[in-house]
Amino acid sequence: MLVALIIACEVGFWVLLAGGLALRYLLRMPRLGAAVLLCEPLLELVLLVASFMDLKNGGEPSWRHGLAALYLGYTVGYGHYTVKWLDGHAAHRLAGGPKPPGAKYGRERAVHEWKLWARTLAGAAVALALLQAGVWYVGDAADTGALRDWQLVALRVLGIQVVVAATYSLWPRKAPAGAERASGEEGILAGKDR
Repeated sequence: MLVALIIACEVGFWVLLAGGLALRYLLRMPRLGAAVLLCEPLLELVLLVASFMDLKNGGEPSWRHGLAALYLGYTVGYGHYTVKWLDGHAAHRLAGGPKPPGAKYGRERAVHEWKLWARTLAGAAVALALLQAGVWYVGDAADTGALRDWQLVALRVLGIQVVVAATYSLWPRKAPAGAERASGEEGILAGKDR
């Protein structure tokens, strides 16, 4: 049942996100769209309560509880960022808003990757705390090895993200020569228009 709830929360997240953005930009109801988007954290609250209720009712700690904890951690670390990123793209595509800026090259990209690492750190900290709370909650009454294994998974993900961020700092990606020339020409043309 817990796996079905995790899947339902994930599907619900995307349905609420699509519905909120559609209300904001297609139907021109920004307040109602924002209200729908604000309902998304309720899904995570339901999942959190269901996970602990399952443990309270004698459920054996398993990979399902670990997956729920990582899902909740991801939502804390990346949920707002994902909604904001998609909202910017929806505003650009559906409402004629400006194209969202993107960090593709050099120091700007390295800073972006370190910010993603900070989000991963926040998500991993939440997941680790929830898993540790589960270990303490069931105590010696059950085998908590599965929860400990998922703590290691959270730490591995954090380690992978730090390696990715470090590579962008040590070996920054350079803009192609054509991209630099095109942006320079755009600047010249923009100056002539003034």
